[in-house]
Amino acid sequence: MTATDRSLELITSAAQAAADKLAHDIIAYDVSDVLSITDAFLLASAPNDRQVKSIVDEIEERLNKELGVKPVRREGDRDARWILLDYVDIVVHVQHSEERVFYALERLWKDCPELELPEDAKATRGKAAEHAQATQAAEEAEELRELGGELR
Repeated sequence: MTATDRSLELITSAAQAAADKLAHDIIAYDVSDVLSITDAFLLASAPNDRQVKSIVDEIEERLNKELGVKPVRREGDRDARWILLDYVDIVVHVQHSEERVFYALERLWKDCPELELPEDAKATRGKAAEHAQATQAAEEAEELRELGGELR
């Protein structure tokens, strides 16, 4: 069994919406052979809670506007560290980058076929690592500046 055309349409639209809101590391898996409750998972992440919420809002709005669907369930809004949108045919997971690393959903679903995504979504691969490196470099530079001030 493979993901339905409708599931692929939902995944494509959701992935593009996530990419438009600058999500990191967007990836989708066809889980229809191992789960009976849904066809596909879309995973995306962001470096802060506010952006997680923004990505989720954009996905929800886009799927409603373009495809006329609303999630049957939305979970995780309170903390905005991991928000799940359940559309029955697909499930969207948008996680804070720290949760994405900790829970490593890719490891769980790595044996499932990866679904084709729009080019904008594919271009997000590796963005979380780039962001983490840039943040670390900025923090180290700030520490050096502070240390230099203390030595004077």
